[in-house]
Amino acid sequence: MLKGVYLDDGKLVVKIVMNDVEDGNAQQIKEDVRYVLEKESGYDNIQLDIENKTKEVKQDQPLDAKQISDPQPLKGIKKIIAISSGKGGVGKSTVAVNLACLAAKAGKSVGIFDADIHGPSLPTLLGINQHPEATEDGMIPVDKHGVRSMSIGFIVEKGQPLIWRGPMLNKALEQICEGTKWGELDYLFVDLPPGTGDVQLSLAQKYKVDGAIIVTTPQNLALEDVRRGTMMFKQTNVPVLGIVENMSYYQCPNCNDLSHPFGEGGGGREAESIGVPLLGKLPLDPQTLVLADQGTPIVIAEPDSDTTMNYLTIWQTIERML
Repeated sequence: MLKGVYLDDGKLVVKIVMNDVEDGNAQQIKEDVRYVLEKESGYDNIQLDIENKTKEVKQDQPLDAKQISDPQPLKGIKKIIAISSGKGGVGKSTVAVNLACLAAKAGKSVGIFDADIHGPSLPTLLGINQHPEATEDGMIPVDKHGVRSMSIGFIVEKGQPLIWRGPMLNKALEQICEGTKWGELDYLFVDLPPGTGDVQLSLAQKYKVDGAIIVTTPQNLALEDVRRGTMMFKQTNVPVLGIVENMSYYQCPNCNDLSHPFGEGGGGREAESIGVPLLGKLPLDPQTLVLADQGTPIVIAEPDSDTTMNYLTIWQTIERML
């Protein structure tokens, strides 16, 4: 667990507390952390303090909805919006970033937290190649397009895998989220990892989430997991605001004909079946993909495009619901 990160007369001080970790594993963790800090932090003078507490630890059990009793809001943040998907590869993170940028363009104070530890996307989608500034009080989020952002991808080396188990993963997310100096925010978007695992349940247990948005494509393979995601949020008392159908159709730039490479109408049928709204449909737009790889959301680069107008309609619908 990350206990603190701060600067002391030009020296980067990092304090970590572990619970009953075997000596060999503890030493390996210490060496790995020091390696990453020396290579990625930008500081030559580093003090790494690791405390390994010995105590009886109960065997981890899957979180149950009954355990979720009194989640609390994050200090200074008015609304938390979770962006989820049943499967990876449906464009969840792209949707999250574009909605956050639209909210910021509308004059709201906005943050986005990349909770996908194993596959962080914010550095690429926002074109951020810098480390967050570390202070004694916490880390300062990186501001891009008026959105305050934080991701494990800003801290570790690009491409480096994080082989963390559930308890370590959840504690790391908690420490990063609470250790970030978000300031006063109207909205904090949380880009969740795909699926219905421990991270999603821990989020619902710890924080008051004001609404969840589920991103899917129209194809049956993706839709199969939408119902699981919806039921998970309902069981954890998180309001499901609705479904966004991404890659819904492709419009030929030459003849303007529409085609549906992933099927047609699946998101709407699933939304009706499980009793949540279809918030909107987004096209399979090659320009969205090109701009995402360049680190510029389409709502910023092409504010008058049809795709941006679709995003705007979706965001306005979400904001009315909140």
